[in-house]
Amino acid sequence: METSSSLLHRGLQVFAVLQWVFSFLGLAQVCLVALVLAALGRAWILVVLYLAWLYTDRDTPRAGGRRSAWVRGWAVWRHFRDYFPIKLVKTAELDPSQNYLFGFHPHGVLVVGAFANFCTEATGFSRLFPGLRPHLLMLPCWFRVPFFRDYIMTSGLVSSDKASAAYLLSRPGGGQVAVLAVGGPLEALEAKPGALSLRIRNQKGFVKLALEHGVSLVPVFSFGENELFQQYPNPPGSWVRRVQESLQSLLRVALPLFHGRGGFLLPFREPIHTVVGAAIPVQRCPRPSRAQVDELHALYVERLTQLFEEHKERCGVPADRHLVFT
Repeated sequence: METSSSLLHRGLQVFAVLQWVFSFLGLAQVCLVALVLAALGRAWILVVLYLAWLYTDRDTPRAGGRRSAWVRGWAVWRHFRDYFPIKLVKTAELDPSQNYLFGFHPHGVLVVGAFANFCTEATGFSRLFPGLRPHLLMLPCWFRVPFFRDYIMTSGLVSSDKASAAYLLSRPGGGQVAVLAVGGPLEALEAKPGALSLRIRNQKGFVKLALEHGVSLVPVFSFGENELFQQYPNPPGSWVRRVQESLQSLLRVALPLFHGRGGFLLPFREPIHTVVGAAIPVQRCPRPSRAQVDELHALYVERLTQLFEEHKERCGVPADRHLVFT
């Protein structure tokens, strides 16, 4: 009986992860096909009504989205968490009367840790950080896909354009958290087991945004994020990398050639520890100078490095390994 129960739980975990991978990689295309088929059939009037409503709702992804506590609390996310497993680690108190900008590192192939910790309640974000509402910033192109954009907003995903982040960070009363994968899509091309390379040296827009709104910066490091998939060799300068970078410039999304267990898209079972650091207070400056941005950026990198060094050995990283900034 115990063996059967264990097999059932493992099966549910695999299902939970596979449905999420499908949602991430294929659901948008399915939604587009469904819309076209409905438009060509008897349901065309419903499509017209939906598109008319969609036009009136077009700014919602840049205005805090439309999150659902019910969706964020689905049991499937607990099975998703247990597959790896994923743990959210709190290192300091955060005042719920303030707004925050979380810098998430590394991007990984599919930002698994960011989704599990900030788009669901599976790891207990609301319990650990009462009064805070996390919003994970996602490329704007995904919010132009009918139906798909409505589904992803229920988890707290919002557009990553500047207007969207500014809306959250300027909300009165505090309690808003904008979570940004600082390395962006190009960092996904470096997401390989053992990799500790972060694309951050020239990523200063998030720092400028924090200064403009006077919100605290919080470094977040997700140990294990790069261990979930293998990638086809794509060293800088190779034809594979050149093609990937060209497509990223054109499509605005990264296209890593990756695989998981058995050569398929099921990620490896590797533990993820997402460690949330202490807040870095930021004085509001509506028009920050380059020197101010550089100074705060340097402080952020220093605190991120400190966070990594303090927790790396407990999270399986050898003492002689260090972050590499590019």
